[in-house]
Amino acid sequence: MTFSKFLAGGAVALLTLPAFADDAKIEIIDPYARSGAKTGAAFFTIVNHSESDDRLVAVSSDVAPRVELHTHIEDANGVMKMREVEDGFAVPARGEHALARGGDHVMFMGLPAPLEQGAKISITLTFEQAGDIVVELPVDNERKGGHGMKHGHGHKSD
Repeated sequence: MTFSKFLAGGAVALLTLPAFADDAKIEIIDPYARSGAKTGAAFFTIVNHSESDDRLVAVSSDVAPRVELHTHIEDANGVMKMREVEDGFAVPARGEHALARGGDHVMFMGLPAPLEQGAKISITLTFEQAGDIVVELPVDNERKGGHGMKHGHGHKSD
């Protein structure tokens, strides 16, 4: 194998890896987004490969005027309501936290137009320890819920 083929193969391999940060301490698995007319959401699993707990504390993107970390909370009547999670999501050392439909997620509010099927959007995740991670997400408005993930509080995704 020539050296140039080796370099080209290495470059291709790097482009196909999941999103990593801070020397591969945080990994983002299976990211995707979906939307309606004025709102949208992003889902993925955060894997913490480090020996220290971390916390996703903020998210930003230029696709919507407001981008927040959200969860579903059951009220006294058993009705699920979405709420912003201002203190973020804990990601335990050597553990993971799933952002999944029906649970914790990234919320896009005030979309100027629905996110287009097949498009790619960019979000920046801010962690207490790992810092900022830029993640490219495909828009998949056709994806069905219940693809095996559970969110961080034990509720199944829809």
